[in-house]
Amino acid sequence: MPDRNSPLAPFRHETFRLIWAASLISNFGGLIQSVGAAWMMASISSSAHMVALVQASTSLPIMLFSLASGALADSFDRKKIMLTAQFFMLAVSVTLTVAAWYGLITPWLLLAFTFLIGCGTALNNPAWQASVGDMVPRDDLPAAVALNSMGFNITRSVGPAVGGAIVAAAGAAGAFAANALSYFALIFALLRWRPVVPKSRLPREPFGRAISAGFRYVLMSPNIGKVLLRGFAFGLSSSAILALLPLVARDLVKGGPFTYGVLLGCFGIGAIGGALASARMRDALSSEAIVRLSFSGFAASAIVTAFSPLAVITGPALFLAGACWVLALSLFNTTVQLSTPRWVVARALSLYQTMVFGGIAGGSWLWGTVAEDKGATNALVWAAATMIAGAALGLRYPLPQFESLNLDPLNRFSEPQLPLDIKPRSGPIVILIDYEIAEEDIPAFLTLMTERRRIRIRDGAGQWTLMRDLENPTVWTETYHVPTWVEYVRHNQRRTQADAENGDRLRALHRSKEAPRVHRMIERQTILPTEYERYKRQTDIH
Repeated sequence: MPDRNSPLAPFRHETFRLIWAASLISNFGGLIQSVGAAWMMASISSSAHMVALVQASTSLPIMLFSLASGALADSFDRKKIMLTAQFFMLAVSVTLTVAAWYGLITPWLLLAFTFLIGCGTALNNPAWQASVGDMVPRDDLPAAVALNSMGFNITRSVGPAVGGAIVAAAGAAGAFAANALSYFALIFALLRWRPVVPKSRLPREPFGRAISAGFRYVLMSPNIGKVLLRGFAFGLSSSAILALLPLVARDLVKGGPFTYGVLLGCFGIGAIGGALASARMRDALSSEAIVRLSFSGFAASAIVTAFSPLAVITGPALFLAGACWVLALSLFNTTVQLSTPRWVVARALSLYQTMVFGGIAGGSWLWGTVAEDKGATNALVWAAATMIAGAALGLRYPLPQFESLNLDPLNRFSEPQLPLDIKPRSGPIVILIDYEIAEEDIPAFLTLMTERRRIRIRDGAGQWTLMRDLENPTVWTETYHVPTWVEYVRHNQRRTQADAENGDRLRALHRSKEAPRVHRMIERQTILPTEYERYKRQTDIH
């Protein structure tokens, strides 16, 4: 078995190994389909804009629907979500194959089919990426993310060339049929998987509130925000090479579908090298240094690709681009996963995907428009300048280092027994916590309370305030609101081991021999007695 420090260490886990291999087959089919779609569009449309939109139509659904998919993945069985996505994409691929076989495909119909396949990918990806943390221990997570990228790019190294050969021999319909067959391996692997689904005493979080919780968590997590910004910049700038590669193959190096497949394969081979080198590079360099090198390497590759008239020159430049692609995106993904507890990890990953694929979709449209007006060479040069600007963003928004945060649940909270009979939906609930703080400890107390506010709001609290008693200045009261009692319980269960330090330090500053006093209250409006009787009859509250 692989050594624990080896980049292949996650293969020690059977479930990960099986689903990784099945994903390899599925990705192989997906790349063959992508080659068929891109080359078919180049054949049935002379517009560079339409060719670039093939990649945009696949990326756009991931941008639009990933957050909703992430909320589903955090609330429902991830295995069932992935199976639903796979069966949906299988049905779309079969329909696309039949339409192509009978010559019914138009440019806009082709974009519609690729958009639907992108919708399936948008549903599948957050559940799959969040499930990696359920298949391997935390120490193996960075290597597992890199292996997923490597697996995709192993197929990228040979899949496009095979796809080009299939398109040349059997037309785009043959490529679409190969993709339809590739789904069966992953469906079989998922059916065999028996994940351990933790039981929760709480009702499932409402869909809209789950999405809001995901947004709120990311907004109150500065490190994740930096990853999202840099991921968007990378997707926007780096999308130029992949979006315009059919035009590079057709117009700049004067090749056909097989040449396009070979060039895309060169990109994939470079990506495999990047995945294998990622662990060693993480040990030698900071995360920010790796990201800046990735931006700069991609820019150099774009310049060479823009001016190269020969595939033998363009190919090695694409090796570099592929390596930079995997180094950056796997590092972004791993940073998000290691910065996020399990209850919200799929939503955080979906927001990351929304930003990255939003950048890819927007960049594909942008660089396709530039290529339409100014030519592919100018578009690639301008994209290279944008990549250098993306590297410079690190001066203002540097990527954080991997942190060894323990994001397991704190499990210190016990739901109190209340003399008042309230329902889970009863609310709003107001919490007040009293502290006694000595004058000399106030600066340290206020610093800790700044962090406390971020944790509270991040985990679902609202209207957070800190008050000081005017008649007894040593008494400080923290107060916040939650909509219902069940949301109060959920809020406390979201606390992680990493959050414990803040609470422990606050209790150390508390001067009373007793613990800080917690007041749990429910808001009630004052109404006339007759209206209260009517209210009791309507709501059945006693």
